[in-house]
Amino acid sequence: MLKKLFLFGLIILISVSVTGCRNYQNEYDNTNYSTTNTQNSNQNQPAEQIEIVHFHGTNQCWSCIIVGEYALKTIKEKFSEEYENGKIVFKEINGDLPENAEIVNKYKARGSSLFINSIIDGKDNIKEDVDVWRQISNESKFSQYFENKLNSILGK
Repeated sequence: MLKKLFLFGLIILISVSVTGCRNYQNEYDNTNYSTTNTQNSNQNQPAEQIEIVHFHGTNQCWSCIIVGEYALKTIKEKFSEEYENGKIVFKEINGDLPENAEIVNKYKARGSSLFINSIIDGKDNIKEDVDVWRQISNESKFSQYFENKLNSILGK
């Protein structure tokens, strides 16, 4: 009996997690997109500005929340000057809300995701960072990974 209850609870937990991290892109645009939208071919130049955009649904699972929290914490602690002067911008976007449809479409966001837009020569270089999800079990590893990524984009 206990084993059946455990399995039932596990199924419920997985169901809740999956629906919390659902794909909201189809509500706005049914076009099939890749996760990379590179509009500038010269990506070896340091970025003039970096936009970090964390997309999520209304109901977020633990990992979705952690990605946003760790990213913002790293930016504030390691790049406080760039954050304060607007060179690095962090945005939390609820992709379930109709008023965010334009930015969801611009980034081609699908479900919970973290995008980095390296603006070079006034042009967007939008890339989804899927590797952050592998770092969420260890905050210091996440922070080190994300700091290195942003330093690279800034040309440091």
